[in-house]
Amino acid sequence: MEPLTSKKKVLEQKPLTFAERMYLPAIAKGLSVTISHLFKKEATIRYPEVEREFSTNFRGMHSLKRDEQGRERCTACGLCALSCPAEAITMIAAERKPEEKELYREEKYAAVYEINMLRCIFCGLCEEACPKEAIYLDGPIVPADYLRKDFIYGKDKLVEQPLNK
Repeated sequence: MEPLTSKKKVLEQKPLTFAERMYLPAIAKGLSVTISHLFKKEATIRYPEVEREFSTNFRGMHSLKRDEQGRERCTACGLCALSCPAEAITMIAAERKPEEKELYREEKYAAVYEINMLRCIFCGLCEEACPKEAIYLDGPIVPADYLRKDFIYGKDKLVEQPLNK
């Protein structure tokens, strides 16, 4: 293949000194960088023993809140599922029975409420869309696991425990 232009750039190389041929300056520079890192603060946080400090606007694992009487706030309106851009929230609504009056606030409640944590992007739009202030992203870090099915969190993991009176 022929070049497009006839211009050529001539490079001149000066001969290396004896020290440069032995790579002594390069070795000394590399050692100085390595030794300087010994005196710097560690960047690694030893996780199980030391917890990382999070900012005030950190979004952790979801939690479904209860009201002052210990009843679930969620009324299965579906606004959180509609506002979720990742479509990570699924729910099935059910009618409250008369004997369940102390468990749920409204006539309708979420019989099944699931969040797929692998799809969730922790944007907080579900938290903003909820008119009953039932869902918050105020929990801890989502723990690691090996199976995909273990990342689908139901009401058993999401609903906060009732206050003991």
